[in-house]
Amino acid sequence: MTFSTIFLIQIIITILFSISAAIFDIRRNIVPDKLTYSLLVFGLISNLILSIVSSNIKFILASFISMVVTNFITYMLWKLKMWGGGDVKLFTAIATVIPFGLNINFLNIFPQLSVYPFAFSVVANSVLVSFPFLLVFLIYLISKNETFKNHPAFLIILLNIENLRELIHSTLNKTIPVKDLQEGNIVNNYYFNDEHIIELIKEIDGNLEIYENREDDEFKYYFKSLSAGGITKDDTTLIKVMSAQGYIGDVVSVKISYPFAPSIFFGLLIAVFYGDIVMLVTKNIVLVI
Repeated sequence: MTFSTIFLIQIIITILFSISAAIFDIRRNIVPDKLTYSLLVFGLISNLILSIVSSNIKFILASFISMVVTNFITYMLWKLKMWGGGDVKLFTAIATVIPFGLNINFLNIFPQLSVYPFAFSVVANSVLVSFPFLLVFLIYLISKNETFKNHPAFLIILLNIENLRELIHSTLNKTIPVKDLQEGNIVNNYYFNDEHIIELIKEIDGNLEIYENREDDEFKYYFKSLSAGGITKDDTTLIKVMSAQGYIGDVVSVKISYPFAPSIFFGLLIAVFYGDIVMLVTKNIVLVI
């Protein structure tokens, strides 16, 4: 098996897994761990094979380093609420399979290489292409919004800031039964007075945070998701138990999260066949100047 064949298999497998992740994210609003971990393991094994065939440790070493560095950086960006935990794992898996930049001469493809690892090109491309997808996603949600359906002329008066705020809030948030709550859901403010809830949430150390309510005197506290990664499996179980035991009600408000995996898929395709968008733009600016 030649190097070109292994490289081609790596690219095809990564693209196929990214397509699957995008489909899962659109349909179920989650990227399964089994999918991303399988791709990650494939990356380590395929690069180990490359190292064995070439008698050069650089392939598996680069794969491991790319995995660790990409996971660290994308995890920090997850903390800044840029994307969900499943997206972090997908970026990490892609970085593990393809740690280097690509010069795919056997396909007559010569994408614009960047000065940083390939995975960072995928990240940069994904962020840039996410904006048109986000706009389309928002328009789609607004078209499904009950407020818009009941009042088609509502958009005419969107220049009124209160109307715009109401439409965005009702579009990007929904109330669901606690029993339907899933891992990864982003829980909005849930107000309460029972201090025992504070102890229960702090015990599991998940992705729920307690805050003092300073807006009114009816409730002392509220909890909500700490980041865009949404609640953990332990958080989900705890909320359902608290609801069953009467500590909280049987419904909860959650955000409708934007499926980012499709952007990652298109960011990957652009990185493979064209290169890094930032580098392409920079190169064109330099040529113009």
